[in-house]
Amino acid sequence: MQVSLSFERSLSKDVAIMVDVLRASTTITVALEKIPNIIPTLEIEEALALAPKHQAFRAGERRGATIEGFDVGNSPVDIQKLSGETLIITTSNGTRILEGITGRALIGSFINAQAVAKKAREISTEHIEVVMAGVRGNFAIEDFLGAGAIISHLQDQELDEMAQAACLAIQNPEMVDLAVRNSRSAKNLRKLGFGEDVDFCLQRDKSQLVPEFKDGLIRVLE
Repeated sequence: MQVSLSFERSLSKDVAIMVDVLRASTTITVALEKIPNIIPTLEIEEALALAPKHQAFRAGERRGATIEGFDVGNSPVDIQKLSGETLIITTSNGTRILEGITGRALIGSFINAQAVAKKAREISTEHIEVVMAGVRGNFAIEDFLGAGAIISHLQDQELDEMAQAACLAIQNPEMVDLAVRNSRSAKNLRKLGFGEDVDFCLQRDKSQLVPEFKDGLIRVLE
């Protein structure tokens, strides 16, 4: 089995795991505990239009800040307050990456690294690709390290050199936490009052849920 690490663009026709540590991957995974159907959208206007049709909650951010008029931002802490059938979510990076995946699209982070790696192994045939979302086209260290956490559970497979590098980068958990907390994304979130989200997103294997994006909808992959 080939395991590769890529940035922004997905090439695999088999299985791809989107990683947006701060915060879409984490928020979506946590939301699925109480909300079984999540519809990601690229545009705010689309989210606003869809919400009444589905009697859905609206979650979203731009540059980390909660979108005006939405129920919550892209916050794994705040999302736990919601419970219902459907959530519409729009984010700066993660939802955009999901739309570009042509194979089976899973969602992973520190919070479900072991579970998503296991499920990817079960459903793939030849290639597992881990896709770092980044931030507005720029490399994000938190996504590289989150990808490493997932790939560390696939080390017995044929890793490309970027995947190997991500595995090596997470050998010291304390240094990983420090790097994520000092990242540009984390500093921005703290300025906006979302410092608690950063710590929440660093939790290891808190969830056994594996989100899958299929036919425009995110649900738990059983």
